[in-house]
Amino acid sequence: MTGFFNIDKEEGRSSGYAVNILKRLTHTPCGHMGTLDPLASGVLPVGVGNAVRLFDFFLSKQKTYLARFRFGATTPTLDREGEIVYGGAIPSAEEIVKNLPQFVGTIAQVPPRYSAVSVNGRRGYALARSGEDFDLPAKNVTVHAFRLIGQTQEDEFAFEICCGAGTYIRSLARDFASALGTQGYMSALRRTKSGAFTEENAVPLSSITRENAAEYLIPTDSVIDLPSLTVTDTRLYHGIPIPCDRGDGLYKLYCGEGFYGLARVCGGLVKTEKKLC
Repeated sequence: MTGFFNIDKEEGRSSGYAVNILKRLTHTPCGHMGTLDPLASGVLPVGVGNAVRLFDFFLSKQKTYLARFRFGATTPTLDREGEIVYGGAIPSAEEIVKNLPQFVGTIAQVPPRYSAVSVNGRRGYALARSGEDFDLPAKNVTVHAFRLIGQTQEDEFAFEICCGAGTYIRSLARDFASALGTQGYMSALRRTKSGAFTEENAVPLSSITRENAAEYLIPTDSVIDLPSLTVTDTRLYHGIPIPCDRGDGLYKLYCGEGFYGLARVCGGLVKTEKKLC
């Protein structure tokens, strides 16, 4: 069994929990294509079998979130699971809209202290929980779109955010509030899109059983946005590069039996890169 499940993860469950359930149902190695915190819900692509080899490929894909930010307060975790510390004004919708553009594009962002970022071999959340003092370096992330949807409570607003790999929505809540001269934290998060996977086609984990799992499995090649290349010369599948008249780059590779994996063309030669069948 090889391909993907597009899971609609529920709040309160870890991404690892979903992966472990699917391993037991399919008796096949599985791995998610980008974690969601337990607080968050929504699209969680899970690779099955050889599809797990595409983790790096999908990690770089754009993701879209619906998030809620609460202003006039903060928490150590930058989300609603931490102890709330009140302080700061609640901005108006007009102030929010005016400041959104400065957070679109490439921005420097410091990850949350309560995160899986490694610090000298230890996770940030472990250091934070033990009360240790440490700093995390800023890194550049890309926000493609940041849009106000509306006001949900007196101190809470909803946003749609489209961003690249490594972006922490919790950090965005903190930094955006700071730009408004106040404090803020993420009160809710739902991922609606991750690369080719969308919430419209996502299924609850509870819907998948050992008997129907194959019905929900998405073919690997259907979610890879690359041009196709068909090669019937069997030398290629034994590790021997062969001549190719296609342009340099990465391709979905098909052999006589169907989809094989990924191949790379360079300087008039093609060679296999990842076997995914």
